[in-house]
Amino acid sequence: MANIQYVTKEGLNKLRTELEQLESIERPKISQQIAEARDKGDLSENAEYDAAKEAQGLLEMRIAKLKVQIANSRVIDPSKLDASKVSILSTVKIKNTANNMVMNYQLVPETEADLAKAKISVNTPIAKGLLGKKEGETAEITLPNGTIMNFEILEIKMD
Repeated sequence: MANIQYVTKEGLNKLRTELEQLESIERPKISQQIAEARDKGDLSENAEYDAAKEAQGLLEMRIAKLKVQIANSRVIDPSKLDASKVSILSTVKIKNTANNMVMNYQLVPETEADLAKAKISVNTPIAKGLLGKKEGETAEITLPNGTIMNFEILEIKMD
């Protein structure tokens, strides 16, 4: 059974760019390393050859994995999402009711999460607790360590 993975258009383009780079640049580079190592003689005691062959195996696994990911990817159409409640691709302004700290997060597919850019995976406990909520509602979220936090949803935007 195919493992469908939802991605943004940018996320799919990033996967395709990585695949293109691996196939057109990295693959020929490793083939060249193998050829150079083979030219050095006895392959049974050639560490360079063994290392290049292992790198080739890892590269081919990554290429195969990317091809499967791309084949199973479905692009999320933001125009078909309900902007009145928190969903994937929503940018949410929330306030921690315990300390009044205000934060902004965009809920994205797991493969596109980047905390430095305030993009959190929809699979995180905070995101799961926010999904389906509307502006003005409070989400009670139980963290993995058992701590319960309450976040008031101040604003929901679809970017």
